[in-house]
Amino acid sequence: MLFEKLAHERYSVRAFQSKPVEKEKIQKIIAIANSAPTATNAQPVHIWAIVSEEGVRRVNETTKCDFGAPAVLVLGTNAEEAWTREEDAHNFADIDAGIVGTHLLFAICEQGLGTTWVGRVDPEKLIERFPEMKGYEIAGIFPIGYPADGKAGQPSAKHTKRKAVEEIMDFI
Repeated sequence: MLFEKLAHERYSVRAFQSKPVEKEKIQKIIAIANSAPTATNAQPVHIWAIVSEEGVRRVNETTKCDFGAPAVLVLGTNAEEAWTREEDAHNFADIDAGIVGTHLLFAICEQGLGTTWVGRVDPEKLIERFPEMKGYEIAGIFPIGYPADGKAGQPSAKHTKRKAVEEIMDFI
């Protein structure tokens, strides 16, 4: 799929079929995310693939955004591993998470799956349930699966609402 088409067709999926996600697709998604260029290529991120019913249930206990996905990816960052700009001490961990998270969004879509970037999660509760995430700041969770049939699995009414390009950019 060409990037322009992929960028226009990807949308936030908030309802999923119960069909499991193939392990091979998850591995390909993670490999693509791993190719994301980060500041100084420090790659201060970690991704956890939660694929068991019990694991997904524990993730869903930490968010109001339970969309019935059969799997969840959790993206975490470690600021100590990230590049920090000397001039103003700005740490790039969040920016790197944004780059990796965007790769996840598009890789998931390319595999014929759906997702949305969920920021509404209680990171303390999530880390309590998954101690292996300790030491990471949770950048988001990505419920993944096959979009539900019918209206529930389709883009929201706001999906195509956009500002005019002239409102978001200037030539200088």
